[in-house]
Amino acid sequence: MTGYCDLETGYVIDVKILSDIIQHAVINKFDHKNLNIDVAEFKNLNPTAENIAFVIYNLLVAKLPNDLELKIRLYETRKNYVEYPVRN
Repeated sequence: MTGYCDLETGYVIDVKILSDIIQHAVINKFDHKNLNIDVAEFKNLNPTAENIAFVIYNLLVAKLPNDLELKIRLYETRKNYVEYPVRN
């Protein structure tokens, strides 16, 4: 995540706030779930790593301040990962 550092707090975003957002929007929704059956976002979308990163991005970006840039990096293995969005 990138953005401007708040002069008062010294943070781009408070890590506790970010952790709570991730817990609620992603972990509670996906953890120990059959993505094909239990997660609405994947009812008609194949849960490939690319699509999972895309869905996570959209779930989080909706909850974050507009002035922050978010990138999701999802690892399948130590050497194989995807990123969304892809920017040069």
